Amino acid sequence: MDQGTQRKCSPPDRKKEIRKTKMGGSDVTMQQQLWSRETVPKVMKIISSRLRLPQRDIISLLLVSSSLNRTLVTSPSLWLVLDFREMNNAGDRLLAALSLARYHNVKQIILEFAQGIEDKHLGILRNQFSGALKNLEHLNLNGCQKISDYGIEAVTKASPSLKIFSIYWNVRVTDVGISHLVNNCKHIVDLNLSGCKGMSDKSLKMISESYQHLESLDITRCIKTTDGGLQQIMVKCSGLKSLNLYALSSFTDVAYKKLLLLVHLRFLDLCGAQNLSDEGLFSIAKCKNIRTLNLTWCVRVTDGGVIAIAQGCTSLEYLSLFGIVGVTDKCLEALSKFCSNTITTLDVNGCIGIKKRSREELLQLFPYVRCFKVHS
Repeated sequence: MDQGTQRKCSPPDRKKEIRKTKMGGSDVTMQQQLWSRETVPKVMKIISSRLRLPQRDIISLLLVSSSLNRTLVTSPSLWLVLDFREMNNAGDRLLAALSLARYHNVKQIILEFAQGIEDKHLGILRNQFSGALKNLEHLNLNGCQKISDYGIEAVTKASPSLKIFSIYWNVRVTDVGISHLVNNCKHIVDLNLSGCKGMSDKSLKMISESYQHLESLDITRCIKTTDGGLQQIMVKCSGLKSLNLYALSSFTDVAYKKLLLLVHLRFLDLCGAQNLSDEGLFSIAKCKNIRTLNLTWCVRVTDGGVIAIAQGCTSLEYLSLFGIVGVTDKCLEALSKFCSNTITTLDVNGCIGIKKRSREELLQLFPYVRCFKVHS
């Protein structure tokens, strides 16, 4: 009886079990869909934003799923940088990217040594996509040789919020281009004009008058500049923290003595300053906050100037005296006395007046130095 009843009840029970299994499977499927649709995109958003994945990787993630695509595209923090450095057809790529809504709050554009970026692209950018650049803060045009004053005018008109501008190694830009920059962009704090041989003291005058809050300036190899232009920078841009005067042999102590006005200066590159003497270094020694000082090939410098630096710049971390024949062990002893606890990089190669020492002997004088050779 019991067995018969059991046999009669078994088929319905099995159907219930099957239905439960199907329902359970449906629940699992729904959970998987929910996980795929909501959880995975959220996790990927966190990962991509916190790990700062390269732009190409983030774009690749857009192809994983439609839900992930929607989540990433609607996350503004992921689309603040456009990086086309060393790419071909960079001008067309830039315009194509800015046509997408997700890049309409871009803050940084990098075109360093990119190919195919010309004035015409920047003109189109100004005329068609100026709204997309209203929040742009950092523009890198280093090595973009086909950009001229016209291109500078176009891109700066569209970028009123620009703070960092770099156009290293451009021989087409002149004082006219710099005038467009200062007229259109009022918030520049970091300016790299290295190798812009077409600009003169006129540019330095405009910069000094417009950017008195400037923190970093690089005018490496701007060979048309003179003491007069540099002095205006130092008098009016007293907040400078970094000043690069690499390979500028025309400046003299007349300008270098004004460096004492830069009380916040931390980085100073004077490599190749052939007219810099101890008199100039006496003024530089009053910049108490200097951490990095490059005096490579400053051939008129002697012990007196370096000793003044050692006594005044006691937070010095990097010092190159490479190629200076007028210094001796006296300056090395002063550096050891006043800066041995801070210096980590010291190059005295080519200083024939300084006794040759082994690495171990140098470490006795400068226990924290990790690099004894900057130039080769």
